[in-house]
Amino acid sequence: MVRVRVFDSSGQLVGPIEVPKVELADDEWRRRLTSQQFEVLRCKGTERPFCGTLLDNKQQGVYTCAGCGLPLFSSDAKFNSGTGWPSFFQPIGAENVVNAHDNAYGMLRTEILCGRCDGHLGHVFDDGPRPTGLRFCLNSESLNFTPSEQLASLADPATSKSTAADLRAATDQNGAQTVTRGALDTAVFAGGCFWCTEEAFAQLEGVADVESGYAGGDPDTANYEDVCSGTTGHAEGICIQFDPAKISFAQLLDVFFDAHDPTQLNGQGNDIGTQYRSAIFFANETQQRAAAARIAELNATGKFRRPIVTTLEPLTAFYPAEDYHQDYAVKNPNQPYVRYHSMPKACAIREKHPDLIRSTAAASTSKG
Repeated sequence: MVRVRVFDSSGQLVGPIEVPKVELADDEWRRRLTSQQFEVLRCKGTERPFCGTLLDNKQQGVYTCAGCGLPLFSSDAKFNSGTGWPSFFQPIGAENVVNAHDNAYGMLRTEILCGRCDGHLGHVFDDGPRPTGLRFCLNSESLNFTPSEQLASLADPATSKSTAADLRAATDQNGAQTVTRGALDTAVFAGGCFWCTEEAFAQLEGVADVESGYAGGDPDTANYEDVCSGTTGHAEGICIQFDPAKISFAQLLDVFFDAHDPTQLNGQGNDIGTQYRSAIFFANETQQRAAAARIAELNATGKFRRPIVTTLEPLTAFYPAEDYHQDYAVKNPNQPYVRYHSMPKACAIREKHPDLIRSTAAASTSKG
């Protein structure tokens, strides 16, 4: 199984949700694909430059994997790189496109693969335009294109009504509700030490999971020792899995700006360094617009005495932190940093947003 973003029957991108990985024998792939598609997707071939059928496509829509139909790139991220291959500055979902090292032909490159079937798509380079600075260089043969008005045709079976019924909220042995997996969305925030931000969001109604980790840098430096140097580009952040039917991204933004000081540049309190910066790693254009609008509104109303310095950065990947960092505040309630920083911030959110707190969390006693 893999967790990816897919379209539902209304043509909306949802997830990430868990879907079966597509693994087929070569004979079956040959039956499903054209010879050119098989050469690229399954044999890591490369089509000749300026020959791809999708190179000059300027229609609005979505590019999917020619092998398994997984949504990969939106036309909104397509640009003319002049290289001779379709180029994009970011995928439609960070989970849908996987990076891998490629040492072929005596060169060190980053290969990109379909997140569901491992089909070879092309390579990614760091000479792209803003806002990511990346160039995802694709083979037309690895892609299919669907116009915007036909996105409902991409509906994944995992989002069908029959499947949704099987995934509806259920009650566990402790009486707590588990959130419908198929309805979950993702938000990635950074607001100082993740020991603090994790606990602030874990108590919210509609939040299924909060995971501490790193975002903004390379996979090779996504570890606590390297990130603490402040030179990796990573920020200590949290990945929030939430049910948008119970809590909106806008409400999560409200909690985010109340859970830390968004006016302190590259730090929170005595925690100083770019790894403690205030940042929102947007997963799509909708999140980017919502975050930018909220920052503009807060600056205009003067809620904070200083301008907000929160950065808006595209979510290219989120790397989970080491196991001992997960649920750190809950597991270490008497640790001094937790007692004097993490728990007070969590309690402050309870006071400011009582309507967003789960009943079980609200009823629990303060640990701070």
